[in-house]
Order: sequence, then structure tokens, then C-alpha cells
Amino acid sequence: MTLTHVPHSAVDLFDDELLQDPYPTYRELRDLGPAVHLDRLDAWALPRYDEVRAALGDWRTYSSSGLALSDPVNEMFVGTILAADPPEHDTLRSVLADRLGPRAVRGLQADITARADALVEEVLDRGAFDAVTDLAAAFPLAVVFDLIGLPDEARPEMLRWADATFNVFGPMNARTVDSLAVVQELFGWVATLRAEDLTEGSMGRAVFEAADQGRIRHESCIPLIVAYAAAGMDTTINAIANAVHLFAEHPDQWDLVRADPALLPGAFNEVLRHDAPVQVFGRRTTRVVELDGTTLPEGAQLLLLFGSGNRDERHYPDPDRFDVTRAPLDHLAFGYGTHGCAGQALARLEGHAVLSALARRVHRFHIGTPHRHLNNSVRGFDSLPVTGVDRTPA
Repeated sequence: MTLTHVPHSAVDLFDDELLQDPYPTYRELRDLGPAVHLDRLDAWALPRYDEVRAALGDWRTYSSSGLALSDPVNEMFVGTILAADPPEHDTLRSVLADRLGPRAVRGLQADITARADALVEEVLDRGAFDAVTDLAAAFPLAVVFDLIGLPDEARPEMLRWADATFNVFGPMNARTVDSLAVVQELFGWVATLRAEDLTEGSMGRAVFEAADQGRIRHESCIPLIVAYAAAGMDTTINAIANAVHLFAEHPDQWDLVRADPALLPGAFNEVLRHDAPVQVFGRRTTRVVELDGTTLPEGAQLLLLFGSGNRDERHYPDPDRFDVTRAPLDHLAFGYGTHGCAGQALARLEGHAVLSALARRVHRFHIGTPHRHLNNSVRGFDSLPVTGVDRTPA
């Protein structure tokens, strides 16, 4: 088949140097066209907002069977909610929706708010702390772990497992190769779980109960719990750490949030838009697609660039500016459509709780040198030292 117009790029989106700051490269890709063939990866990038959102909303054309850039990983995730299309996806998601929908998590608000207040007060009392390990990672790990009802033996391993899960969605680079065994370890451990190993009344126990009721197959229990455990933490961890970093770098924006707590939900959306925790997810075309003069063949491997779409100047004015009054409800950080993040209501609740607790107590953040964490799919920090804060007067 002859392609009518093929914008090409030799860039490797998963190169270490590029992962430090991908946004200039994203702009270059957006300027090339709505779809750009990445020659080194033999995949197509969709860098603009409209095309990413349209692809997320059209699972019939853009299948999640191409979740990862390598066939072995796609085979590993067959049967998981991340790699499934309707109707299988809808069946699996219905179990998640019972416990993770906005109405379901509303009942968790008081507990999560109290947990956030206690943790924030504890770290602030130290005078100096790491916004990643002491705050951003500690909080979602405690919340999600308890909600799923997992045995305590897995707690020390969960962040390593979650990080590896997102790494393997990239090309077969060193990060993917190193992470494959870790993800297999996660699947292997979860496969040993029985309903009685999980806390009664927990989300994890509910998965087994759904299988016993015939709503899902018993073999779907393991992939669903993996989705709960892995995907439910990394996005929230990175969003909270990114928020502390952005507000330390933009104290004028922090002042706006502190002065008007009603801005906080929109401010959290702006954090997610400006530095999306999940930067990229894969898809595969099920038919020939025409995008503004560019022809994508059937079976093409795609990379939907959430991080780039969220900085698309065609959709957001002055997109590189961090502006908490923007309140971008339509950002791509949680996906869209059928595969919109099932846990986004919980992630928002956690993010709002932590930022609210900080806003009531902190006038200024003083940070040291951040250390970027390199992952094939998610963007965040290994370490974000807070060397001190100016407390709000009592």
C-alpha cells in the first residue's frame, strides 16, 4: 500500500536524555503532523491533542491489544483490563467500578483526609523530608494497599512491581528487559493469593467474590488484582510529587491555591496536564486510518502521547505555562473514553487531600536538587528533597 504522506522522525522517545525533558521533542513531533512515523521504533506517534483523544474514544479502530511495543509483553497482559477491548473490558471494569467509581470512593473521603493530615503533619515536623519517599509514595501505598486488602508481606515490593509494570510497555530496551522478570514475579505472587488471604470487605476480596458469582472468570482475578495493585499507585505517587515540585517552582501559583481553596481541584488538574504522570500508552490500528493526509496501515503500532497532547498549543493557549486558574478538565492524563482511568476518582481524592493538608500548613517550599526517575511510560522523581518549609502562622 502506498502511503500518501509520511512524516518521519529518527527520535527515540525512550532515550535517557529525552526522558529527562521530553517536551521540546514533543513540540517538534506536533509540528511534523498529526501522526509521525518513529523510524527507530517502527511505530507511529500521535502527538497532538485531538488525535490522541479521538483514538482513546474509538476502541474499535485503536485496539488495546497493542498496549506495549513488544509482542512478548502484549502476550503477558492478555486478559488484563489494560489490554482488553469491549465487551471483555466492560465486564472486567464493572468489577472495578463497584469500588472505584466516584460514588463508591466518596465514602472514603473522611478516612483519606485524616490520613493525609496526619502524614503531612508528621513530615513537616521533621523540618526536612523527601517529597517522593516520605510523602508522595508513602501515602498512596498505604491507602491503596489497605483498600485492596493485600497481605503485608508484599508491601516492601509493591512500588518496585508497579514501576516495572509501566516500564515493560516501552520498547525492548534495558529498562524493559530488566523489568520483565519483576513483572513475572508480581504475576507469580498474585497467582498464589486466595480469597481468604485478602482482608474481608476489601476491593481484592470483591474480585474473588465477583468470580464466585459468575460475573467474571476465575482466571481474570489475578490480572484484575495486578491492575488494582500496580496501576493504582504510580500515577498518584508521581502526580503528588510533581505537584510539590511545581508549586515550589511557582510560588505565585501556590499563593493562589492557599488564598482560595476552591481552586485546588482545578490546580490538581493543571498539575496533571502540565506534567502528566503517564506520558504514553500503546494502541494498534484495526483498519486503515487517514489522519489529515497521513495514512496509517491496518495493524500499525501506535504511541498515544498523553504528555504531548496535554501541551498542544492547538488546544491549550500558552501550554508550557503552569496556571492553576486554567482548570483543564479535559486533560489527557487519566486517558479518556472506554479506557479512562478506573481509579481516577480515588487518585483525585488522594491528591486533593494531600494538597489541601499542605495548603493549610505551608507558606513556602524550599527544595534541593530533584532526581528524575526514568521509566518508559510514567514521569516522576526518584527523589525530591524538601530542605525546609515556611509554616503558615497558626
